[in-house]
Amino acid sequence: MFNINYDIMRKYNLAFVLSVFVLGQLFAQATEIPQIGSEAPSFTAMSTNGEVNFPSDYGKSWKILFSHPKDFTPVCSSEILELAYAQQSFKELGAQLLVLSTDILEQHNSWKASLEQLHYKGREPVKIEFPLISDNDLVVSKKYGMIHNSESTKKNIRGVYIIDPHNEIRAIYFYPNEVGRNVDEVKRTLLALQTTYANNSVVTPANWQQGDDVIVPVLSQSEKNSIGLPDSDLYKLTWYMVFKKDD
Repeated sequence: MFNINYDIMRKYNLAFVLSVFVLGQLFAQATEIPQIGSEAPSFTAMSTNGEVNFPSDYGKSWKILFSHPKDFTPVCSSEILELAYAQQSFKELGAQLLVLSTDILEQHNSWKASLEQLHYKGREPVKIEFPLISDNDLVVSKKYGMIHNSESTKKNIRGVYIIDPHNEIRAIYFYPNEVGRNVDEVKRTLLALQTTYANNSVVTPANWQQGDDVIVPVLSQSEKNSIGLPDSDLYKLTWYMVFKKDD
């Protein structure tokens, strides 16, 4: 018969539990989603356009980072094509597009070449000007909190991050694999953020589109006094909803 030292067993069990807890905490920190208003994590990676140093390569531009779990997936392919058809309009808005996927660079190049031959929705083939970034080691995915513990490692890397000229994250979306992203909604959000970035005293209401009136959540005394005057650009729907006419 062996003599069982229960004190030693308890110590080993406690050490094991603590090690699992610490590893869990480290993994959670490594994959934590950055908060809106926080600085966008920096990274260096290879892409179909060469080496990308983010965000330093993009100066004072707005930046939109799209992530994908794998190449040659049908939903992701449709999204990249829609981005490519819209890429000039994003440039005109001062925004740079970047796409990240977890496959190797050689596969990115093959995927890009294939996409550029397609007549998607009856349109002529389009050249993809923005970089497809390789994140095969998941470094960037973890920095941006794209891996969710309850899912498989690469299943849910389908995020959108809108980053302002000061490299602060201003909006984050996550989408399931089965639902394609709406490029028009991404552009609408960008326009709304640019509007409030230019004038931080206003916010945009539901379903706001460029040219619509905005909301003024906090009014100065002079603004309160101007409501209802013939030359005022402010009007009140109710005491807690004051709008400003589009200039």
